[in-house]
Amino acid sequence: MQNKTFIAKTFFGLEEVLAQEIREIGGTDVKILNRAVSFVGDKELMYKANIRLRTALRILSPIHQFTFRDQDDFYRQVKKMKWDNYMAYTGELAIDSVVNSKIFTHSKYVALRTKDAVVDYFRDQYGQRPSVNVLHPDLRIHVHISENKCDISLDSSGDPLFMRGYRSGHHIAPLNEVLAAGMVLLSGWDKKSPFVDPMCGSGTLGIEAAMIAHNVAPGVIRTEYGFMNWHDYDEALYLKLKAGLPVLQQGPDIICSDISPVFSRMAKASLKRLGIGDTVKCFTKDFEKLQAIPSDGVIMMNPPYGERLDIPDLLSLYGNIGSRLKHEWMGYDAWILTANVEASKAVGLKSTSKTVLYNGALECRFINYSLYEGSQKQKKAGL
Repeated sequence: MQNKTFIAKTFFGLEEVLAQEIREIGGTDVKILNRAVSFVGDKELMYKANIRLRTALRILSPIHQFTFRDQDDFYRQVKKMKWDNYMAYTGELAIDSVVNSKIFTHSKYVALRTKDAVVDYFRDQYGQRPSVNVLHPDLRIHVHISENKCDISLDSSGDPLFMRGYRSGHHIAPLNEVLAAGMVLLSGWDKKSPFVDPMCGSGTLGIEAAMIAHNVAPGVIRTEYGFMNWHDYDEALYLKLKAGLPVLQQGPDIICSDISPVFSRMAKASLKRLGIGDTVKCFTKDFEKLQAIPSDGVIMMNPPYGERLDIPDLLSLYGNIGSRLKHEWMGYDAWILTANVEASKAVGLKSTSKTVLYNGALECRFINYSLYEGSQKQKKAGL
């Protein structure tokens, strides 16, 4: 494959972090888009992007762009593409669509019309047609429409890339792995000082931090990608890239703690599946009883937003978090992700920065509090 443009999808607020990741694996002509980053590379880089990018949700490979007059013209232009370059008539397909247009007002209808056009192409050419499989297709097609402009891409990832393969058990509201990795990278953590999540749930923040610190690729145990069903899939190249993943190195103190023993066991099971079970210490302990390692470091948490707590309890919880940080975690950089603005005020500490991120559909603030003691303030000031 010659060099071409790819698009890596991500969450709002993580575009700059993803762009830097892409540069580090060799992507060129990197451009920030809305919840996405475009870049130029070859087939090897596309495989690498799927295996190694921590903050990418999908890697799309654009194949066609056109303008259309109306819905029928859209159908005709999709149908005249040479779809047998990408799949067999015996294959299975799925279609995702994103639409912002007066011509089409519903993304599911766009997906339906695209499916009709592809199926009719094969029926006309071969007298047979591919079938639809939304869960495990041979080819996943991505359609993006902005007014009368259409971009059609192939989804090289298949299942979204946050599905690392390490999660075990069921947590009622797990933090998305891509969001967790983005939070760790946004914090500027040096990967040498301690990293602590005192309300870890199923351990996603600590697990992603451990993978970052030890240079363990997010795709290390994943075995399936969309590009494996493409006509030009190079298995030898893929296996070479998997075999060349970095070896685990000695790393910093990483601590995951939760008041629930069930969640602590889930975190341990995930770490074991990744083969890095010894890199994170998992405790079953209330935050108020967790002792800080005497050092500079990062403490990061995703406390409840209020869905299952009434407001007085929630304000008390956040107030206790602020008090605990102030008195017991001096020297640390504290980071809190929350969708509850009122609760965040109860922390009672002056924030250093606030970044808008989304946890699912919830708009959140990723808030930083620098808990530096006087000597460290002097050190930062060069005194």
